[in-house]
Amino acid sequence: QVQLVESGGGLVQAGGSLRLSCAASGSIFSINTMGWYRQAPGKQREVVAVITSGGSTNYGDSVKGRFTISRDNAKNTVYLQMNSLKPEDTGVYYCNAEGKRSIWRSFDSWGQGTQVTVSS
Repeated sequence: QVQLVESGGGLVQAGGSLRLSCAASGSIFSINTMGWYRQAPGKQREVVAVITSGGSTNYGDSVKGRFTISRDNAKNTVYLQMNSLKPEDTGVYYCNAEGKRSIWRSFDSWGQGTQVTVSS
């Protein structure tokens, strides 16, 4: 199995910053895409940002220019730097990673989620 452990959530005032981290561990042969998703109360989970093993990135429209995703392939870790936070960024942030456990077996794993609350 592949486990993802997130950290870095918390309470911050609007305009502030937070940095989330997510470390993958377990039976990992390779990781292709890592990403962050979020879910606000009463809403569907949405993509925040994703990054490939080669460093290509994509962002949700609402966070472009404010959030930056990065990863350390040697540590199987992905980061999300969140700046200029807004109350509408509030939600549970989930880490996702997909890749291979071996040449023959793939994985698609989720973290347990970390709460981000932005006060106005």
